[in-house]
Amino acid sequence: MMLFLKTPINQQNHRDYKFDDAELRELQPGIWAMPAYLKEGDAYSLFFLFTTIDTGDMVVAFAEGEPLEKRLALGKPMTTGAGLNSLFAQQEKRAQRVLKFLNDISRADEAEWRQII
Repeated sequence: MMLFLKTPINQQNHRDYKFDDAELRELQPGIWAMPAYLKEGDAYSLFFLFTTIDTGDMVVAFAEGEPLEKRLALGKPMTTGAGLNSLFAQQEKRAQRVLKFLNDISRADEAEWRQII
């Protein structure tokens, strides 16, 4: 499953998509990220990726954090569903909160869930 946004994230609306105290940050044009799960002392971390795919649609994907010389690099992007499954395996309650956040975006008619093949 993948969550497709109806309106792309931009400088004017990115603050509308806060999760907890985290705010979206633009990594490069068309790619925005914020932590979905990031806890000091825990080797596992997961980040939301709001990004444009080949079709021109903006989607919500995920990437795990990978330690890299005292910093975190983002790993290979994964679908919304795969990211939720990864988080659920590590932090079940946090995964439920992340899913609620994504479902709230969908219920607000700002995105739609699609099954991808």
